[in-house]
Amino acid sequence: MKRTGTDLLAGRAVLKTLHPFMAAELGRKFSLDRALEMGTLPVILGSSNPEEALKSYVALYLREEVQLEGFVRKIGDFARFLEIASFSHASRLNISNISRECEIERKTVEGYIGILEDLLIATKVPVFRKRAKRQVSEHPKLYLFDAGVFRALRPRGPLDRAQDIEGQALEGLVAQYLRAWVAYGTKAYDLFFWRTRSGVEVDFVVYGEDGFWAIEVKNSRRVRPEDLRSLRAFADEFPESRNLLLYRGKERLSQEGVMCLPCEDFLAHLQPDQPLPE
Repeated sequence: MKRTGTDLLAGRAVLKTLHPFMAAELGRKFSLDRALEMGTLPVILGSSNPEEALKSYVALYLREEVQLEGFVRKIGDFARFLEIASFSHASRLNISNISRECEIERKTVEGYIGILEDLLIATKVPVFRKRAKRQVSEHPKLYLFDAGVFRALRPRGPLDRAQDIEGQALEGLVAQYLRAWVAYGTKAYDLFFWRTRSGVEVDFVVYGEDGFWAIEVKNSRRVRPEDLRSLRAFADEFPESRNLLLYRGKERLSQEGVMCLPCEDFLAHLQPDQPLPE
């Protein structure tokens, strides 16, 4: 619409974003395992063959449609970039590393990342810097917009550890739902992560007018003492925060001032304009 000079009704239009389905929208149809494997895009969930639909979505839209719309000229370079960028999902974004792996100029990679953001295919989550007492990371984290799209793009082979991919998919799914929760609500919240120069990291920080939460995501069935260290470090610096650990177990636990919640329950009860489930 912008390219054709369409009147975008400045001052009369409201900007809204639509996200893949949240668990609350799916109700009893929501399955965490299924969401981690297939994502929650309506076009995929409504397909009679979601596995093939997901492959086609990645091949036809993320590659060919991007080229047809004139965003990129060398579709081979862009396809290679998408594959390499999938390794940065739920990780700090290092453009120089991606450029080196793709054998593409840094400026081109920066342009490709901008395309992903413009098309809402990926988003960058910045570092939480408010009242920082410690030196924090400079690089944002990158998330693809849907767990299924990540799984379809991410190469898998003998050298790829399944638990690493599962962990990235879980953290990305939580990011996906938190972004939708922020976008659909009427109260102002922002999504961050926290990482010190020494490597202490909290996956998500949700900060807004009615709440302040630090959230750590673990793809494990039980809570270990070391899983709480980053949240305790964050609480030492920001005692006002409410601290949550999401894990793959079934029990609700309270340990050292941290609420440990089953990730599936947390996502299932996450609804816009409601406080984060605790």
